[in-house]
Amino acid sequence: MFQRWGKSLLLRALQHIKLHRGVSTSWSPVGAAFNVRQQRRLELPGRSTGLFGVPELSSPEGFQEAQEKALKETEFLVERACTTPPGPQTVGIFDQLSDELCRVADLADFIKAAHPDPAFREAAEDACRSIGTMVEKLNTNTELCQSLKRLLADTKLMDSLDPETRRVAELFMFDFEISGIHLDEEKRKKAVNLNVNILDLSSEFIAGAHLPNKIDKKILPPHIQNSFSLDGNYLQIGGLYADSPDDLVREAAYKIFLYPNANQMKCLEDLLTSRYHLAQLVGYPTFGHRALQGTMAKTPENVMTFLETLSGKLTERTASDFEMMGKMKMKLNPANSTLMPWDHPYYSGVLRAERYNIEPSLYSPFFSLGACMEGLNLLFTQLLGISLYAEHPEKGEVWCEDVRKLAVVHETEGLLGYIYCDFFHRAGKPNQDCHFTIRGGKLKPNGEYQLPVVVLMLSLPSSTKNVPTLLTPGMMENLFHEMGHAMHSMLGRTRYQHVTGTRCATDFAEVPSILMEYFASDYRVVNQFARHYQTGQALPKTMVSRLCESKKVCAAADLQLQAWQLRFSHLVGYGAKYYSYLMSRAVASMVWKQCFVKNPFDRAMGERYRKEMLAHGGGKEPILMVQGMLQKNPSIEDFVDALVSDLDLDFETFLMDSE
Repeated sequence: MFQRWGKSLLLRALQHIKLHRGVSTSWSPVGAAFNVRQQRRLELPGRSTGLFGVPELSSPEGFQEAQEKALKETEFLVERACTTPPGPQTVGIFDQLSDELCRVADLADFIKAAHPDPAFREAAEDACRSIGTMVEKLNTNTELCQSLKRLLADTKLMDSLDPETRRVAELFMFDFEISGIHLDEEKRKKAVNLNVNILDLSSEFIAGAHLPNKIDKKILPPHIQNSFSLDGNYLQIGGLYADSPDDLVREAAYKIFLYPNANQMKCLEDLLTSRYHLAQLVGYPTFGHRALQGTMAKTPENVMTFLETLSGKLTERTASDFEMMGKMKMKLNPANSTLMPWDHPYYSGVLRAERYNIEPSLYSPFFSLGACMEGLNLLFTQLLGISLYAEHPEKGEVWCEDVRKLAVVHETEGLLGYIYCDFFHRAGKPNQDCHFTIRGGKLKPNGEYQLPVVVLMLSLPSSTKNVPTLLTPGMMENLFHEMGHAMHSMLGRTRYQHVTGTRCATDFAEVPSILMEYFASDYRVVNQFARHYQTGQALPKTMVSRLCESKKVCAAADLQLQAWQLRFSHLVGYGAKYYSYLMSRAVASMVWKQCFVKNPFDRAMGERYRKEMLAHGGGKEPILMVQGMLQKNPSIEDFVDALVSDLDLDFETFLMDSE
């Protein structure tokens, strides 16, 4: 599948890319690429290569062309699937179908969120809706389903298939089943309509969740009006202002931003009702039962057991956390000392800062973006034999001139894929950190591998003339988290695009990213790259230790907090599955403690991690991947104990700080 390059690694890597892609080999070191301001590229005459190198996407109108091309190819593949005799080729055709549609839908899903040009965003939104509707129709296409059923019904033939092919065939059938393929024609149409309605309601709910609320400025006391954005005679409140030291600012923001919105409430109720009706229609008692098929948790009952067991073990710690916060408020504000719902984030932060002296401005000079990228590069090289190289994008390939493009190269296997880094804040860009799959990896019929392409989106401050982009500890941790997703995508060397990289169970998908947070908190890792951008001084070990311990302050209370439903956009993407972060954190904690805590650069463990967890994407049962890595079958109690033990204070740091 891959060429073996022999000993002259870098030279051969560069030759490989030059020979096979015709791109520039003038890569700069990855750290320098992120610590210098991107030079404005001279726009030479000539044809634009199109977004991500897709020729059609040189203009917004190209989305229409791209989706028409995909839909035409879809018709051809559906006919092939229905006329091809059952065998492994059936799964291959289904995967081609998935690939054709995903390559437009996934790209459009990113562009509609991030492109600075409204025309591109609107065209991408239309493409998402068009492809989404086609997917729902295919999932209720009985003739297409019959071609897959013929394969699944042939026991001898199924037994002859490799495990990944069998699993992918079963996953495709699962998609049919949860879409109501077994229903009569009228009910199938109803299922399609419900799915389309759910897509529309989801978009409406997400938009509403982020809209600011307005209030006549006269209603608020004059001394806090300057804390909020002014729009004519109205103040705009677009968040909770949780870090404000003014109790009244936090209270006003909490009450105004979270004030019940009748339209948003109606949208959420309609969304939940549509999900419930769809689940009932296709044979599930609730939407949760439908959504949790194929996850580690498997059922809503298991999720509730996990959450309730965890909550029970946190009761005393949580009470202690709130008692500490109450005492801190009494100390700082004795005239108004009752702890209120808008107080928790602020006073827990005050406690962390007072106890461990973790003012972010003390850390940021050591965490220049270039240094952090170099740290990731060093870690991946030692752990996985992977290096990151900055490459110059072609004209029209990126949507904003400060986007960086990274080639991911393995020391023996060669080029693994590309990561586009959209790291810097800009007007209109969503203020969220996330990973987008643009193109999934897969084995092509000619034996070559379709290289994965992803985008990492952050909201970092831009560099200035004299100062590079400096990250707070939280930003640095988020960068490591998102790069964990990217490595999952790069190393998920599956045969089928349908299960590549992060296309896996939600409660497993967060494991690689959260595991990277443990690396980001280990001094042995941080010491490799954290240098003051002016003096070159290393970040002292005591500062890293204090930072790690500070995260445990009021952490039990953090785990118990609930979301404000009308502002919680994750109700869409993580419907019935938001527990996934906790379950993934439990697995990541166990993997860290068992496999990497002794030596975070252990290459043998890195290879085992790749082989057992990263390589399979969704092509293997998630719990089997966990078992393979841990060499045991963890129970719900094990998950809970892993999370609770993470809250225990480190005795060495306590002694160090008490000296």
